[in-house]
Amino acid sequence: MRQLKELLRLKYAAGLSHRQIACSLNLSSGVISKYVQLAEAAGLRYPLSDDIDDDRLHLLLTGTPSVSLSESRATLPLASPDFALVHQELMRKGVTRLLLWQEYAASHERAAYGYSQFCELYRRWRLQHSSVMRQVHRAGEKLFVDYCGPTVEIVNAATGEVRTAQIFVAVMGASNYTFAEATWTQSLADWIGSHVRAFAFLGAVPQLVIPDNLKSGVARACPYDPALNTTYAEMLAHYETAALPARPYKPRDKAKVEVGVQVVERWIIARLRHVTFFTLSDLNRAIRLLLEDLNTRPFKKLPGSRHSQFDLLDRPAMHALPLIPYEYAEWKRARVGIDYHIEVDHHFYSVPSALVRREVEVRLTATTIEVFHAAKRVASHIRSPKHGSHTTASAHMPASHRAHLEWTPGRFLNWAVSVGPATRDLVRHLLTNRPHPEMGYRSCLGLLSLAKRYGSARLEAACTRALLLGSPSRPSVVSILKQGLDRQPAPEIDQAETPLVHENLRGAAYYR
Repeated sequence: MRQLKELLRLKYAAGLSHRQIACSLNLSSGVISKYVQLAEAAGLRYPLSDDIDDDRLHLLLTGTPSVSLSESRATLPLASPDFALVHQELMRKGVTRLLLWQEYAASHERAAYGYSQFCELYRRWRLQHSSVMRQVHRAGEKLFVDYCGPTVEIVNAATGEVRTAQIFVAVMGASNYTFAEATWTQSLADWIGSHVRAFAFLGAVPQLVIPDNLKSGVARACPYDPALNTTYAEMLAHYETAALPARPYKPRDKAKVEVGVQVVERWIIARLRHVTFFTLSDLNRAIRLLLEDLNTRPFKKLPGSRHSQFDLLDRPAMHALPLIPYEYAEWKRARVGIDYHIEVDHHFYSVPSALVRREVEVRLTATTIEVFHAAKRVASHIRSPKHGSHTTASAHMPASHRAHLEWTPGRFLNWAVSVGPATRDLVRHLLTNRPHPEMGYRSCLGLLSLAKRYGSARLEAACTRALLLGSPSRPSVVSILKQGLDRQPAPEIDQAETPLVHENLRGAAYYR
């Protein structure tokens, strides 16, 4: 150190504080305190004799000769760290600059930079490289997703109609491994489908997905508490990952995908500008070939390629794919009608009758419909394409409706046969002399209740008398039973009259 004599002069002659001396000599307060303590321990006092210079003073205080930084570099060149390798290692979880410096210093012993100089040189090295390296992305942590601005035209070979396709891009943070595909729109179905195919392309799932504030993914954009679309959140939960939307109007939050989009536009879309595509699948096949070339092309300033870095860094740190891919589902809201049915895509589905007039959530897939209330599934049906029709589960019906539903014409006739032939004939008449058999159900149920009240024998006698009188109806049977006419001898009738029941009427087997 070349300023020891001046340090002691300012301390003992000028009477300055350690902080003032540090400011004057451009040193730290700790260094000042260190050498003052060494001087006091050596018994040195100011002024010093003229024969003591800084080198001898340093030797007296520390026992080692004083060597300047420039002299040390002249005698022993310092080893330059491999900052490309340092940058790559920092992407690994748990790896810090201090750890890497310690490993560097241990391998080069006295020819190594100090920790602070090591960090400063690394900072300068990063500034000399492209903007995609200004952020340190942990391995397997983030997948950035967005759409390209330019679109690709697809021509319908039959009609000549030209339609544009959107280009979806996904980029891994640590390795820059890139996925791209074409879809017709940026709608929810295409947005979810692109994510599912991106995860399949990667063969693993990252810890976080960083989307823009596209309406298909983010229902409400907010710098602090964004709200995800319900379907998007469900898909992410299926893959055991999460989304962290970029802040609105903050493109630096997703700088990785901004550059990835630019790379896809230059290395894929621009190369296909002279090619005419007739189907979306043809376009995606061309994209996949160029994408393979992009991911295997060696880096200019970093070791390896996107693919090799993905296998080395990202893939080992990512989650495994679920056994079953996510099945696309839409969520809607519906209100239960007074008939305990909800309308979804012009078809009516039943829910428990206790939910009448309540609002429920509906989850729609290609094959099923699920109904949720208070985050609990209350109904599930096979999805029906029939407009205006009903799908009803008997368990959802009130007890009175369910009892009515359990009866059929065949069951009514079988019950009537068990009572007697007259009851059978009267029930058959009630079922066949209406526009539809269901219209006679209530009258038949009424007869059933009479059997419970008066007994089967009296009901059979009353039905016999009603048939003979030519009045085969429930009110007639009720009147006969109330007046006790069923216990009197049957009236005489004209045998020439056409019998009410004959062989042309449908029997019980018809309704089975």
